[in-house]
Amino acid sequence: MSLPPLQVDWNHIDTVHLDMDGTLLDRHFDDHFWLEHVPRRYAEKNGIDESAAREKLYRMFRSQEKTLNWTDLDYWSAQLGLDIPVLKEEVHHLIAVHPFVTEFLLFLRQHGKKVYLVTNAHGKTLNLKLRRTTIGGYFDGVISAHDLGLPKEDPLFWGELQRKIPYDPERTMLGEDSETNLETARRFGIRYLIYVGRFSSTMQPLQSKDFHTIHYFSELIPRDGGMAVQI
Repeated sequence: MSLPPLQVDWNHIDTVHLDMDGTLLDRHFDDHFWLEHVPRRYAEKNGIDESAAREKLYRMFRSQEKTLNWTDLDYWSAQLGLDIPVLKEEVHHLIAVHPFVTEFLLFLRQHGKKVYLVTNAHGKTLNLKLRRTTIGGYFDGVISAHDLGLPKEDPLFWGELQRKIPYDPERTMLGEDSETNLETARRFGIRYLIYVGRFSSTMQPLQSKDFHTIHYFSELIPRDGGMAVQI
């Protein structure tokens, strides 16, 4: 059963929280890095077959899903005996902003919305990606889950975030490529929940059954000079 259309009236939204990887930035970088580049370097260092390295590392990665360790570069450097930040620099040319993201961020700034980058990404990842892109200046703040001590998958995260940056959930939008994170936000009461189905340029877009889906943020920008769109 499809969701009824969502009316987004920007006059009723004060705050916009946006995820980074897969939402604003192409997740192709992260998928290639963790699924291909790190296993290759691990295999080279340890003198093992690359397929064996992938099997071992994928198992290790899965064991830390939905925890802060999942995105903690220092944790993985220690676990794997590799300098993960240095390895990220080796493939930083793959870091890319999704189409229409800058246009959307500019729209939000022009209309006086409070805009926050809210991500599970580790601080060292944030530094690299904000240095490689031009989006950092559009935000009123950048919050990593590591600053709060909770991943966004934890239902307590959104209350901790509210203590750090006060916002009214009824007048807040969250853009995410994680349905799990959208669900924890829904439980907290955030009203406008947008699933970004085109999270990677190398994969077919997905459609959420539980959340209103967009492929590009241009879908949230009114084109008739007004302040409302329907998705």
